[in-house]
Amino acid sequence: MMEIAKLKDLVALMKANDLTEVELRGDKESIVIKRGGAPAPVQYAAPAQAPVAPAVPAAPAAPAAPAPVAGPAIESPMVGTFYSAPNPDAAPFVKVGQSVTPDTVVCIIEAMKVFNEIKAEKSGVVESVLAKNGQSVEFGQKLFALRNA
Repeated sequence: MMEIAKLKDLVALMKANDLTEVELRGDKESIVIKRGGAPAPVQYAAPAQAPVAPAVPAAPAAPAAPAPVAGPAIESPMVGTFYSAPNPDAAPFVKVGQSVTPDTVVCIIEAMKVFNEIKAEKSGVVESVLAKNGQSVEFGQKLFALRNA
């Protein structure tokens, strides 16, 4: 059975390269890992047929990390898909330079087909939007950088 550390390394590689599925086959085992909007189980099974050596493409260079946010930030309270507006034709909930209060809705995060309105939960002025519309976000990921009003 594959070691947990190796599985964690594979998941990190998938996130770093924005992969949605990895399949590995060996002499005694095979593994398929899928990731996407909803959590998917890790599948582990013994091969049913003769193993085939996987073609492993060269990994692309890791994307540059975003600049750290020095001031207060609005973070994602959940894993899901970030949307800056209530629908594709609507204006974004907030724009750079706009003042927000703790009750201001700043975005929507879709998680498991449920659209959750996210409030600022702090006051300030939006300095930058750190997430892109339609982007998958993680728990605790910074979505908006603020500066004190």
